[in-house]
Amino acid sequence: MSQEAEQTLVQCDFDGTITHADVSYMVLDTFADGDWRKLLAEYRAGRITVGEFNTRAFAMVKADKKTLLNFIKGKVEVRAGFGQLLDYCQRRGFKFVIVSNGLDFYIEDILKELGVPDIEVYAARTEFNPGGVRVRYIGPDGNELQSDFKEAYIRLFISQGYRIIYIGNGVSDLSPARQAHHIFATGDLLDSCRQVKVDCTPFHDLADIIKGLALLDGVGSS
Repeated sequence: MSQEAEQTLVQCDFDGTITHADVSYMVLDTFADGDWRKLLAEYRAGRITVGEFNTRAFAMVKADKKTLLNFIKGKVEVRAGFGQLLDYCQRRGFKFVIVSNGLDFYIEDILKELGVPDIEVYAARTEFNPGGVRVRYIGPDGNELQSDFKEAYIRLFISQGYRIIYIGNGVSDLSPARQAHHIFATGDLLDSCRQVKVDCTPFHDLADIIKGLALLDGVGSS
């Protein structure tokens, strides 16, 4: 195995990247007791941080963890090629981690259902209370963050000497992705990369990324 392969880390988003839909939005649409989409509009307009958005939006959710997990079961569609991408990374010695603005409880449950529970996941930590779900973003140093969660982790991985491959779909992925060595993009991230003229490789299925990685490293994808 080459030294370069040993030092490659794939940082992947979850909602809208590994999954087709945003699972947190599915939960909020069904269980939030309030106008959470008004908060979403404020976040997308840059008036509040992702931390403030999720903290305030999920405070509107009074359902317990079991109820929410039962709700999403069978409703989440995973992009084709996820298992193959994990297998490829394992064969090539690439470290695969998920860094997501989504919530840990459903990400971990979905991965368990898929039979891949051992992936490193960095996401919003959740506590379930009768008064609403408490959401917190904890950075690599153990301190709570209100913004730049994905950026904090990519900076950590870069400082550890990794070559970073970034996979994402959202506006919040642009800033961290720009620090990566290569970007695979779909959705809003793809549009944003094109607008600011940042090089990236488009993808639809996750199997597309395997082909792209093979081309980057000059090896076969099978």
